[in-house]
Amino acid sequence: MSGHSKWATTKHKKAANDAKRGKQFARLVKNIEVAARTGGGDPAANPTLYDAIQKAKKLSVPNDNIERARKRGSGEEAGGADWQTIMYEGYGPGGVAMLVECLTDNRNRAASEVRSRVTKAGGSMGDPGSVAYMFTRKGVVVAPKNDQEPDDILLLVIDAGAEEVNDLGEKIEIVSDLPDLMNVRNVLKDEGIDYDSAEPDYRASVEVPLDANGARKMMRLIDSLEDSDDVQNIYTNMDISDEVLAELDED
Repeated sequence: MSGHSKWATTKHKKAANDAKRGKQFARLVKNIEVAARTGGGDPAANPTLYDAIQKAKKLSVPNDNIERARKRGSGEEAGGADWQTIMYEGYGPGGVAMLVECLTDNRNRAASEVRSRVTKAGGSMGDPGSVAYMFTRKGVVVAPKNDQEPDDILLLVIDAGAEEVNDLGEKIEIVSDLPDLMNVRNVLKDEGIDYDSAEPDYRASVEVPLDANGARKMMRLIDSLEDSDDVQNIYTNMDISDEVLAELDED
């Protein structure tokens, strides 16, 4: 597997653990509210909203929370916040490039929190464009592997624009250019193939390999950033080998 895939495997395991602790709930609910505001409150006519709701359900967000967020976003119910998406750029320990995506109703608070957490972890903030050039915007669909072979899935979605299918163990991920994300997602849906998420992502063109010590520092920084209510997604160019992952699993 590629470095992307190994990190993707770790990210999905981490997301499942975070969901159990409720850390993901607020992020998922915000995604629903923003999707409903942007494309309307009918999931049947708004595939982004549909997918946001499905992902929240799979991660056990209560239906009441999901429905309230949908209504706030669509204007059926008062109380929606003025969410803004802001991307911060910088470096973590070991020279790892980072994009930190915030969805916030307070730009000053978000900027202050991100800067403080990155600096305390031994990283540094960069100017806009300082690391973004190392990343490419992609569309990524993650699906349960079940009995499906990645090569069979690739044959199914390649005409829709899929570039690669990666084996993540219990999951598979399908990577495409961002404009083809909905095409890939629709093929799976039409074929009755279940998927966990269909979302934009950033993939690094050059990766930084980390030893166990460097990986621990980066994971601590990621945990610290994710504790901020404003932080929605974190993208890095770190590469963690199978050997280092095994060492981290022993911690």
